[in-house]
Amino acid sequence: MLDRTMRAVLSGPLDAMAAALDRPGVTPDRLTLAGLALALASAGAAAAQWWAAAIVLWLVSRVADGLDGTLARRRRARGDGGDSEAGGFLDITADFIAYGTGVLGVAWGATAGYGVAWWPFLLVLVVYYVNGTAFLAFSSIAERTGRRIDDGRSLSFLGRIAEGTETIVVHALWLILPFWSGGIAVVWSVFVGISAVQRVVVGYRLLR
Repeated sequence: MLDRTMRAVLSGPLDAMAAALDRPGVTPDRLTLAGLALALASAGAAAAQWWAAAIVLWLVSRVADGLDGTLARRRRARGDGGDSEAGGFLDITADFIAYGTGVLGVAWGATAGYGVAWWPFLLVLVVYYVNGTAFLAFSSIAERTGRRIDDGRSLSFLGRIAEGTETIVVHALWLILPFWSGGIAVVWSVFVGISAVQRVVVGYRLLR
């Protein structure tokens, strides 16, 4: 829901950071992998109940995730881009790993430290699975049938109420408030579930 707005707001700062990082040794793929490593470290810190470290690592990892595409577009604009399709594949795979392990890490830490139930986090993982399936299946079929949605990203993205911005905020919120993370997870699973249903319905209609 907020991705388009946040991309417009953050485009200037991300462009500036990408320009500063635009050096031979820095590539979009390396930024993607750095973001993934930081996200995995955040999940580990959450599991260990190092909440302050977990939130810092999570936010820095998402900055790296935003910078990889910005740097790739900057280099393509001057004719110096690499394989954008491979980079897009790596990026979405890293995102799914980051989100999934993020849920697992906070669940582990919150259940051990605050007695929070496991089932809300399992519910989040289920709706992530359904939502991701609908998203990726639509993108693949839309590409093959010439119905691609081109908004500058590597995949055809059906935007709904739960997008990347909302996911980053919610994952940050339950790292800040781990004692309330179970309730946050229940509410979040409802929003993601609604988005999944919307994507299935809209995607089916667009592909008919």
